[in-house]
Amino acid sequence: MNDENCTFGLWYDFRNPERWPRTFTDLYAQTLEQITWAEARGIESVWLTEHHFMADGYTPSPFVLAAAIGARTRSLRIGTNLIVSPLHNPVRLAEDAATLSLLTAGRFDLGVGQGYWKPEFAAFGQTLRNRPSLLEEGVELIRHAWSGQCDEFHGKRYDFPALPVTPRPEATPQLLVGAMAEPAIERAARIADGYLSTQNAHHEMYLDALERVGRSREDGRIYAGQWAVIADDPEREWARIGEHALYQINGYIEMGAFGPSDAVPAFATPQDLLDAGSFTLWDADTAVSELTAMLVARPQIKDVHFWAQLPGESVDSGSARIELLTSKVIPQVRAAVAAARQEVTA
Repeated sequence: MNDENCTFGLWYDFRNPERWPRTFTDLYAQTLEQITWAEARGIESVWLTEHHFMADGYTPSPFVLAAAIGARTRSLRIGTNLIVSPLHNPVRLAEDAATLSLLTAGRFDLGVGQGYWKPEFAAFGQTLRNRPSLLEEGVELIRHAWSGQCDEFHGKRYDFPALPVTPRPEATPQLLVGAMAEPAIERAARIADGYLSTQNAHHEMYLDALERVGRSREDGRIYAGQWAVIADDPEREWARIGEHALYQINGYIEMGAFGPSDAVPAFATPQDLLDAGSFTLWDADTAVSELTAMLVARPQIKDVHFWAQLPGESVDSGSARIELLTSKVIPQVRAAVAAARQEVTA
């Protein structure tokens, strides 16, 4: 059994819908203050995601934000969950990630995925049908750049001359891949250092895929993005923030995150989200029980992270849940997981 401790973190998209007005200057400043405060309370990771051309400002520049976070924190791991890598030149991704790793003394991990929103691909001169090869070859070229090799790279999608990519990272970032469909999950199992999951639905599929590609299940690494709301009175909390969750999920549906938008209907009410399992509601005791069971059953899970706040929700509102998470959930989960693993060892 892998005894490496799981870290607990926060997930950010920096969406700022007009429906709940505030300035982006305030949102960025307040969120950076929140992250510094959360680290002091025991939060160990922050995850940033990416989209472009969104009316609500869904962050197009996670590397810039990662640098700002790195400058304000000391031990927090910073990762992307995720960068839409087919939209980028892989060498630029390698350079930016290496620079972030150096700025943060090795605290940065690069998470990528193949994307799904057609307007982004059109705007950046790519096509959706090429996503798998753009992702896979991009990962290969990023690793090539980090290795310090100074020879030519020729692939189906990318060519790069015999030029050095410098500076090299002194601590090579983990290269993580996110996916939800079975072929994409198998690709992640084959090419990635770890798997970025969402809603915990595909952990077993990823572990099975590791075996199919000749890797050990025991060596799997899962970074598990959660869609759970933890509150002292979760039903009352949901009544207050459910519309924000509805906005978030329906936005992903409209972009095609879960399949063609004309084939995946939007949700009508926040209750519909709960009924479909898109979000779960936990009080502190339930959260401890559920997270402990998941981590004991899946020692491959290396990080669990929650949305710090939902689109349009105030930063202070999210901070109240972070306080509960760090005071009444994380310490109890750690103790319960350690006790369970000691019992198995004994």
